[in-house]
Amino acid sequence: MLGIGRDLRAARNRMGFTLQEVEEFSEQLAQRWGNSKYRVSGSWLDRIELHNRALSAIKLIVLSFIYNLTPAHILAMRPGTDSNPSDPDPVSVPNCTLVITEGPLAEHAKRWLPDALIVNEAPENATLLDPIPGLLPPHIKRAIIGRKDRNMEPMIFPGSVIAFDSTRRSIAHRREWHNEFERPIYILFARTGFYCGFCELDRKEEWLTLVPHMLSPEPRKGRWRYRKEIEVLGTVTHISSARLQLPVRPVAPIEPSSTAA
Repeated sequence: MLGIGRDLRAARNRMGFTLQEVEEFSEQLAQRWGNSKYRVSGSWLDRIELHNRALSAIKLIVLSFIYNLTPAHILAMRPGTDSNPSDPDPVSVPNCTLVITEGPLAEHAKRWLPDALIVNEAPENATLLDPIPGLLPPHIKRAIIGRKDRNMEPMIFPGSVIAFDSTRRSIAHRREWHNEFERPIYILFARTGFYCGFCELDRKEEWLTLVPHMLSPEPRKGRWRYRKEIEVLGTVTHISSARLQLPVRPVAPIEPSSTAA
């Protein structure tokens, strides 16, 4: 199709993607779909946008998938139409709350958060999830926080799905972060299972302690020989938050003081 470069740039800007991000996304799709022709070069796309050059149907397919464009919106990009392609359906806007029911975004959401995790009860303990070929880089892994894992509550509620970078396994020094939002969160594996939380090392870096969030109802309950009894699987990078209805712990009534006035 000729003469749609301006509209493609408008669609890319609405999604908030850079040329480099579109190129990286297209490379993932090309690997996932098993066809290198779906790869879109950032420099090539820049020329298309600036000079309204023609592009093939296969490139249009991958761009429409990345920008979440409907067939009606693509047809509206044809030169001479009365429609305004710069004002598509709100589903293309990433910076607003959306109810996703169908289309590429719905497929992406289901792969990130499978329906079974919403319908079924979360596992009792933290559990690794199967990788998503072609959607996430190989070093990015996923896990679900179990119902009994209240170590990071209320920052990470039980039932939440997290992504972690398996290449970032070193425990950050105290001087590398300034508050709880900057403090790295780690995924750990010991003989007793998986754990998620802040971590501390002793001065000799011989012992690792699992540190709960300051507002968590859980006490400090984990201490292992570093790299012998426990393995750091990675650092948490993304959190898909969920809040499960958990039983409230009973609190003993406070007896009135005999000296009260």
